[in-house]
Amino acid sequence: MSFFAKMFGGGKGGEKAPSPGEAIQRLREIEEMLNKKQDFLESKVKMELEAAKKHGTKNKRAALAALKRKRRYEKQLAQIDGTLTTIEYQREALENASTNTEVLKIMSLAAKALKNAHENMDVDKVHDLMDEVDRK
Repeated sequence: MSFFAKMFGGGKGGEKAPSPGEAIQRLREIEEMLNKKQDFLESKVKMELEAAKKHGTKNKRAALAALKRKRRYEKQLAQIDGTLTTIEYQREALENASTNTEVLKIMSLAAKALKNAHENMDVDKVHDLMDEVDRK
């Protein structure tokens, strides 16, 4: 392996890619975890806002600190929201790919069955059969 391949992450052939089902399951788990974290941060934002209101003009320093924490939590919420959107897109794409794969497998199976059914037919036999049907 070359120096550049080592430096830039090349040659990681030992890892096996997960199946689409495993990846979808893992994405759902991450989605659930991020939703819980989002709920937790939303409660923290409410707490800090209440703390800022409580301190109001009496303790300006504590009120400003609470507002800064609230802003920090809101930034984390925005980041989680973006991550959740990306995860949802990936999960939907994987689900669609799995569906498309299954549809293609079934279509291939149907094509083979149709080919097998037509394999026993001969054009001359079909013409002879049609002639017999027309005579009756």
